[in-house]
Amino acid sequence: MLKKETQTEKPDLEKTQVEEKNEESFQEPAAEPRSSEGSRQVSAKEPESSQQEAGQNDEIPVTHEQRIAELETQLADTRDQLLRKAADFENFRKRMNQEKQSSIEYANQSLILDIIPIIDDFERAIQAGESSTDYTGLLEGIKMIEKRLTSQLEAKWGLKRFISTGELFDPNLHEAIMMEKSPDVSEATVQEDFSRGYMLKDRVIRAAKVKVLMPET
Repeated sequence: MLKKETQTEKPDLEKTQVEEKNEESFQEPAAEPRSSEGSRQVSAKEPESSQQEAGQNDEIPVTHEQRIAELETQLADTRDQLLRKAADFENFRKRMNQEKQSSIEYANQSLILDIIPIIDDFERAIQAGESSTDYTGLLEGIKMIEKRLTSQLEAKWGLKRFISTGELFDPNLHEAIMMEKSPDVSEATVQEDFSRGYMLKDRVIRAAKVKVLMPET
């Protein structure tokens, strides 16, 4: 009886070992769903990032007609600016020309203001000559007026007249209207000054009209 019981107990041990192996083999694949769930979560996140990227790049495309309209608007603005600048420059040019013309027309205003008092002196001298027979006094008065005029023009304006009588003939200063040969001169010499010459500062503005003596040989 004891032998039979021991024989019956061995199959139970073998059964339990086989069941344990089966349970272990059954439990090992259980880890796979976890990894599958993780992969599902990762794959579930991928659409979110793709949606964000799609949202960032989701811009309204510019059509060819819209681009042409923008360029036409820019061209119109540039053309308007150029036209305004051209108009401003033209107005500036006209204003400068007017100022230049005005400066030319009134450049001698100061000179005229200096001459007007001399004209007044001549008018008074004429009135005195009409009512008086003292011609000597009249002559002296005219000489004083002439001296005042020439002195003022020379001192303030640089107008200087030069005397040519007895000077060597200089074509830059003299204009010979008469010529005569003479044994008394060895070079061309001014004998008579018919009309005095004038210089404005360092420039001859009117040559003197003179009579010139030429050497005989």
